[in-house]
Amino acid sequence: MSANTTARTVRRRTLRIAVAALTAAAGLTLTACSGSDVAGTEPAGQSGAGTAVESSGPGSGAKAQGSGGEAGSGAEAGSGAKADTKAGAAAKKPGGANAAGSGGAGSGVDRCHTSGLKAAFATGEDAAPDPNAGGSTTTSVVLTNKGSRTCKIGGFPGVDLKSENGGERWSLARSSAKHGSITLGPGESTDFTINVALTKEDKGFYQPAFADITPPNETKSLTIKWPWGTLVDQRSATHPATFVNPIG
Repeated sequence: MSANTTARTVRRRTLRIAVAALTAAAGLTLTACSGSDVAGTEPAGQSGAGTAVESSGPGSGAKAQGSGGEAGSGAEAGSGAKADTKAGAAAKKPGGANAAGSGGAGSGVDRCHTSGLKAAFATGEDAAPDPNAGGSTTTSVVLTNKGSRTCKIGGFPGVDLKSENGGERWSLARSSAKHGSITLGPGESTDFTINVALTKEDKGFYQPAFADITPPNETKSLTIKWPWGTLVDQRSATHPATFVNPIG
Protein backbone atom coordinates (compact mmCIF):
# COMPACT_ATOMS: atom_id res chain seq x y z
CA MET A 1 0.00 0.00 0.00
CA SER A 2 1.38 3.35 -1.04
CA ALA A 3 1.90 6.26 1.31
CA ASN A 4 -0.84 8.23 -0.50
CA THR A 5 -3.34 5.36 -0.06
CA THR A 6 -2.48 5.12 3.63
CA ALA A 7 -3.02 8.86 4.13
CA ARG A 8 -6.44 8.74 2.45
CA THR A 9 -7.50 5.79 4.62
CA VAL A 10 -6.50 7.64 7.80
CA ARG A 11 -8.40 10.74 6.74
CA ARG A 12 -11.60 8.70 6.06
CA ARG A 13 -11.35 7.08 9.49
CA THR A 14 -10.86 10.48 11.07
CA LEU A 15 -13.93 11.84 9.30
CA ARG A 16 -16.05 8.84 10.38
CA ILE A 17 -15.00 9.35 14.01
CA ALA A 18 -15.83 13.08 13.83
CA VAL A 19 -19.27 12.35 12.30
CA ALA A 20 -19.99 9.79 15.01
CA ALA A 21 -18.98 12.27 17.68
CA LEU A 22 -21.25 14.95 16.21
CA THR A 23 -24.17 12.49 16.02
CA ALA A 24 -23.70 11.51 19.67
CA ALA A 25 -23.54 15.17 20.72
CA ALA A 26 -26.74 15.89 18.82
CA GLY A 27 -28.43 12.98 20.58
CA LEU A 28 -27.34 14.30 23.96
CA THR A 29 -28.67 17.76 23.08
CA LEU A 30 -32.07 16.32 22.14
CA THR A 31 -32.15 14.29 25.34
CA ALA A 32 -31.42 17.40 27.45
CA CYS A 33 -34.21 19.32 25.75
CA SER A 34 -36.61 16.46 26.38
CA GLY A 35 -35.60 16.32 30.01
CA SER A 36 -36.23 20.04 30.36
CA ASP A 37 -39.72 19.58 28.95
CA VAL A 38 -40.51 16.89 31.51
CA ALA A 39 -39.24 19.01 34.33
CA GLY A 40 -41.44 21.81 33.08
CA THR A 41 -44.57 19.77 33.81
CA GLU A 42 -43.79 19.46 37.54
CA PRO A 43 -45.53 22.71 38.59
CA ALA A 44 -48.82 21.34 37.27
CA GLY A 45 -48.47 18.34 39.54
CA GLN A 46 -47.53 20.60 42.42
CA SER A 47 -50.52 22.79 41.68
CA GLY A 48 -52.75 19.76 42.02
CA ALA A 49 -51.28 19.05 45.45
CA GLY A 50 -51.89 22.65 46.43
CA THR A 51 -55.52 22.39 45.38
CA ALA A 52 -55.96 19.30 47.52
CA VAL A 53 -54.64 21.17 50.53
CA GLU A 54 -56.97 24.12 49.91
CA SER A 55 -59.94 21.77 49.68
CA SER A 56 -59.50 21.17 53.40
CA GLY A 57 -59.93 24.91 54.00
CA PRO A 58 -63.22 24.71 55.89
CA GLY A 59 -61.48 22.78 58.62
CA SER A 60 -58.76 25.37 58.94
CA GLY A 61 -60.94 28.46 58.52
CA ALA A 62 -61.27 28.96 62.26
CA LYS A 63 -57.49 29.01 62.56
CA ALA A 64 -57.05 31.60 59.85
CA GLN A 65 -57.81 34.48 62.14
CA GLY A 66 -55.13 33.48 64.59
CA SER A 67 -52.49 32.25 62.15
CA GLY A 68 -52.72 32.31 58.38
CA GLY A 69 -50.03 29.65 58.00
CA GLU A 70 -51.58 26.88 60.04
CA ALA A 71 -53.70 25.55 57.18
CA GLY A 72 -50.58 24.96 55.07
CA SER A 73 -48.54 23.38 57.84
CA GLY A 74 -51.31 20.95 58.68
CA ALA A 75 -50.96 19.04 55.37
CA GLU A 76 -47.51 17.50 54.90
CA ALA A 77 -47.91 16.97 51.15
CA GLY A 78 -44.39 18.06 50.27
CA SER A 79 -42.60 21.34 49.80
CA GLY A 80 -44.37 22.06 46.52
CA ALA A 81 -47.79 21.78 48.13
CA LYS A 82 -46.71 24.01 50.98
CA ALA A 83 -45.50 26.67 48.57
CA ASP A 84 -48.76 26.64 46.64
CA THR A 85 -50.77 26.79 49.87
CA LYS A 86 -48.80 29.78 51.11
CA ALA A 87 -49.32 31.54 47.81
CA GLY A 88 -53.05 30.89 48.04
CA ALA A 89 -53.13 32.18 51.59
CA ALA A 90 -51.29 35.34 50.55
CA ALA A 91 -53.79 35.93 47.76
CA LYS A 92 -56.70 35.59 50.19
CA LYS A 93 -55.17 37.73 52.94
CA PRO A 94 -56.85 41.07 52.06
CA GLY A 95 -60.29 39.44 51.97
CA GLY A 96 -59.65 37.69 55.26
CA ALA A 97 -58.63 40.94 56.87
CA ASN A 98 -61.87 42.58 55.83
CA ALA A 99 -63.92 39.63 57.02
CA ALA A 100 -62.29 39.93 60.38
CA GLY A 101 -63.32 43.54 60.66
CA SER A 102 -59.77 44.76 60.94
CA GLY A 103 -60.25 47.76 58.69
CA GLY A 104 -59.15 46.17 55.44
CA ALA A 105 -56.26 47.11 53.24
CA GLY A 106 -58.64 46.93 50.28
CA SER A 107 -60.82 49.74 51.57
CA GLY A 108 -57.87 51.88 52.65
CA VAL A 109 -59.48 52.42 56.08
CA ASP A 110 -57.70 50.99 59.10
CA ARG A 111 -59.56 49.63 62.09
CA CYS A 112 -60.07 51.82 65.13
CA HIS A 113 -57.30 51.39 67.67
CA THR A 114 -57.63 51.88 71.41
CA SER A 115 -55.23 54.82 71.31
CA GLY A 116 -57.55 56.66 68.90
CA LEU A 117 -60.76 56.14 70.87
CA LYS A 118 -62.35 57.42 74.03
CA ALA A 119 -65.13 55.68 75.91
CA ALA A 120 -67.92 56.82 78.23
CA PHE A 121 -71.20 55.52 79.57
CA ALA A 122 -74.24 57.32 78.19
CA THR A 123 -75.71 58.84 81.34
CA GLY A 124 -78.46 61.06 79.98
CA GLU A 125 -81.92 60.78 81.47
CA ASP A 126 -83.14 58.44 78.75
CA ALA A 127 -79.94 56.38 78.90
CA ALA A 128 -80.17 55.36 82.56
CA PRO A 129 -81.12 51.68 83.00
CA ASP A 130 -84.36 51.02 84.83
CA PRO A 131 -83.47 49.61 88.27
CA ASN A 132 -86.81 47.79 88.40
CA ALA A 133 -86.50 46.08 85.01
CA GLY A 134 -84.18 43.27 86.05
CA GLY A 135 -82.20 41.77 83.17
CA SER A 136 -84.27 43.38 80.43
CA THR A 137 -82.75 46.82 80.82
CA THR A 138 -79.62 48.12 79.15
CA THR A 139 -76.88 50.69 79.46
CA SER A 140 -74.89 52.14 76.56
CA VAL A 141 -71.17 52.75 76.14
CA VAL A 142 -70.26 55.46 73.62
CA LEU A 143 -67.02 55.14 71.64
CA THR A 144 -65.70 58.30 69.94
CA ASN A 145 -62.97 58.61 67.33
CA LYS A 146 -60.67 61.19 68.89
CA GLY A 147 -58.03 60.86 66.17
CA SER A 148 -57.51 62.77 62.93
CA ARG A 149 -58.13 59.80 60.61
CA THR A 150 -61.21 57.85 59.66
CA CYS A 151 -61.32 54.33 61.08
CA LYS A 152 -63.58 51.28 60.97
CA ILE A 153 -65.00 49.41 63.94
CA GLY A 154 -67.37 46.48 64.37
CA GLY A 155 -67.81 43.33 66.41
CA PHE A 156 -67.77 42.57 70.09
CA PRO A 157 -65.80 44.70 72.53
CA GLY A 158 -64.41 43.13 75.65
CA VAL A 159 -65.99 44.37 78.88
CA ASP A 160 -64.46 43.58 82.27
CA LEU A 161 -66.15 44.93 85.36
CA LYS A 162 -63.94 45.31 88.41
CA SER A 163 -64.35 46.25 92.05
CA GLU A 164 -62.97 49.33 93.77
CA ASN A 165 -59.62 47.71 94.53
CA GLY A 166 -59.61 45.71 91.29
CA GLY A 167 -59.55 42.39 93.14
CA GLU A 168 -62.92 41.13 91.91
CA ARG A 169 -63.31 41.07 88.14
CA TRP A 170 -66.20 40.00 85.96
CA SER A 171 -65.54 39.39 82.25
CA LEU A 172 -68.94 39.75 80.67
CA ALA A 173 -70.32 37.15 78.29
CA ARG A 174 -71.32 38.07 74.73
CA SER A 175 -74.71 37.81 73.10
CA SER A 176 -75.38 35.88 69.91
CA ALA A 177 -76.39 39.02 67.97
CA LYS A 178 -75.05 39.51 64.46
CA HIS A 179 -73.08 42.61 63.60
CA GLY A 180 -71.50 44.58 60.80
CA SER A 181 -68.97 47.39 60.86
CA ILE A 182 -69.16 51.18 61.10
CA THR A 183 -66.83 53.83 59.71
CA LEU A 184 -66.07 56.69 62.08
CA GLY A 185 -64.72 60.00 60.88
CA PRO A 186 -62.75 62.23 63.26
CA GLY A 187 -65.01 63.24 66.15
CA GLU A 188 -67.77 60.78 65.23
CA SER A 189 -69.20 58.26 67.71
CA THR A 190 -70.93 54.92 67.88
CA ASP A 191 -72.11 52.84 70.81
CA PHE A 192 -72.88 49.37 72.05
CA THR A 193 -75.22 48.19 74.78
CA ILE A 194 -74.79 46.04 77.84
CA ASN A 195 -77.79 44.13 79.16
CA VAL A 196 -77.75 44.50 82.93
CA ALA A 197 -79.54 42.76 85.76
CA LEU A 198 -79.69 45.36 88.52
CA THR A 199 -80.70 44.39 92.02
CA LYS A 200 -81.65 46.11 95.25
CA GLU A 201 -80.98 43.02 97.35
CA ASP A 202 -78.23 43.11 99.94
CA LYS A 203 -77.22 39.49 99.22
CA GLY A 204 -75.94 37.85 96.06
CA PHE A 205 -74.96 41.13 94.45
CA TYR A 206 -71.88 42.45 92.69
CA GLN A 207 -70.91 46.12 92.89
CA PRO A 208 -68.71 47.27 90.01
CA ALA A 209 -66.57 50.37 90.42
CA PHE A 210 -65.00 50.48 86.95
CA ALA A 211 -65.37 48.93 83.51
CA ASP A 212 -62.43 48.07 81.27
CA ILE A 213 -63.54 48.46 77.63
CA THR A 214 -61.36 46.73 75.01
CA PRO A 215 -62.27 47.66 71.39
CA PRO A 216 -62.65 44.78 68.90
CA ASN A 217 -59.34 43.26 67.73
CA GLU A 218 -57.39 45.29 70.29
CA THR A 219 -55.50 44.23 73.42
CA LYS A 220 -55.38 47.52 75.33
CA SER A 221 -58.43 48.75 77.20
CA LEU A 222 -60.04 52.02 78.26
CA THR A 223 -61.10 52.25 81.92
CA ILE A 224 -64.25 54.17 82.77
CA LYS A 225 -66.25 54.54 86.00
CA TRP A 226 -69.36 52.46 86.56
CA PRO A 227 -72.21 54.95 87.08
CA TRP A 228 -74.98 52.57 88.11
CA GLY A 229 -75.95 50.43 91.09
CA THR A 230 -75.38 46.81 92.03
CA LEU A 231 -75.82 43.81 89.75
CA VAL A 232 -77.11 40.34 90.44
CA ASP A 233 -73.91 38.34 90.97
CA GLN A 234 -73.97 35.84 88.10
CA ARG A 235 -70.26 35.57 87.46
CA SER A 236 -70.43 31.78 87.47
CA ALA A 237 -73.74 31.49 85.59
CA THR A 238 -73.91 29.72 82.23
CA HIS A 239 -76.38 32.26 80.83
CA PRO A 240 -76.03 35.44 82.89
CA ALA A 241 -78.56 38.24 82.50
CA THR A 242 -75.70 40.77 82.29
CA PHE A 243 -73.93 40.49 78.93
CA VAL A 244 -72.43 42.50 76.06
CA ASN A 245 -73.97 43.26 72.66
CA PRO A 246 -71.89 44.03 69.56
CA ILE A 247 -70.94 47.28 67.87
CA GLY A 248 -72.57 47.64 64.48
